[in-house]
Amino acid sequence: MQKFIQLWLGQTASRIGSAMSAFALTIWIWESTSQVTALALLMFFTQLPRILLAPVAGILVDRWNRKFLMAIGDAVSALLTLTILLLYISQNLQIWHIYVAAAINGIFDQLQQLAYSAAIATMMPEKHYSRASSLSFLASYGASIIAPTLAGILYSAIGLSGIFTIDLATFTIAIATLVSVKIPQPAIVSNPQPTRFHLLQELSFGFRYIVERPSLLALLVSVSLFWFAHDIGAALYSPMILARTGNNARILGTILSAAGAGGVLGASIVSIWGGPKRRIRGFLLGMAGAGLSKIVFAFGQALSIWVPAQFCSSFNFPILGSSNEAIWLAKVAPEVQGRVFATRAVIVQLASAIGLLIAGPLADRVFEPAMQPGGFLAAIFGGILGTGAGAGMALLYAISALGLFLVAVGGYACRLLRDG
Repeated sequence: MQKFIQLWLGQTASRIGSAMSAFALTIWIWESTSQVTALALLMFFTQLPRILLAPVAGILVDRWNRKFLMAIGDAVSALLTLTILLLYISQNLQIWHIYVAAAINGIFDQLQQLAYSAAIATMMPEKHYSRASSLSFLASYGASIIAPTLAGILYSAIGLSGIFTIDLATFTIAIATLVSVKIPQPAIVSNPQPTRFHLLQELSFGFRYIVERPSLLALLVSVSLFWFAHDIGAALYSPMILARTGNNARILGTILSAAGAGGVLGASIVSIWGGPKRRIRGFLLGMAGAGLSKIVFAFGQALSIWVPAQFCSSFNFPILGSSNEAIWLAKVAPEVQGRVFATRAVIVQLASAIGLLIAGPLADRVFEPAMQPGGFLAAIFGGILGTGAGAGMALLYAISALGLFLVAVGGYACRLLRDG
């Protein structure tokens, strides 16, 4: 795994910089609008191009050099960061600029992520798949420890421009590391009858591959339902904390760092342990644990509840995520993983996008007004969730967290998934 770890270190540096920028943009947008919908739309516009272009991206990953695609993804992200920085410095930055940049970045980030996932199978034997996947979670959650704390402190000192400058430096590290690593490219399967395999058939290949394997289809449905419920809560997460703490960026940063710490511990354990032999059990138990922890988080109104609940929630994600990824890597042939993983990404991201689209209006127009003093839901839930700013978001977050737990319970009840 030596070459993979070298690649992973460079990508980790880039993740830290990007996470700092994302945190700073979250604060900037919330301070500018005080609307959940504005933040949810940022996440939505990041997802939308991934949904539309993932099938084409999958074909490219199976046909083009995966190292080149990863480099292009990093380079475009750096260019977009520079563009936003220049707009901000010149005092011309508007929210729609950020939405456009997020959409463009989503296209190339999709290519980069698919190429990175598919590269795992060519860089190491199957016995290391769970470890490699857990290291990816370690990078993500490691960034979540460092980035929010740094960005929360630096935001008031150096502002958005200083944080974006740091992000640009981390992109340089990522690209330089990528250039120095050899990523094996699988042989492209020649087509004996090219006239039968036109673009439409290529685009539908991943879907047909999954449908023909019922256990993979059941897994995909379970993952999609999980992320639909999860991303309703994800859209509420930052604005809920900011609303309940008077826009305190340091408290939000502390909670996000707790998320990172829990994720790092979970990823480290999986990396050393290798994950459960019955990977589907790790997947389902991880979902159940995440759901229960998030339910507790929703009822919290202070750091003493938020921090441990978030830590426990994030601890489960490397377990469920690495188990899920290892199943796909083992069951899908390396030469078609680009197309199959792209299909998986389209369906999961479509479920995620629907969750993001409904979360903002539900919070701003239904749950928040209903949980104000005298609101029709405040009389029922106000005693346990409180009332006022953020209480409606907390109630909707609790409902989404309950959904996560129910998806896990349903997975255990589905024999095709449990024994697949």
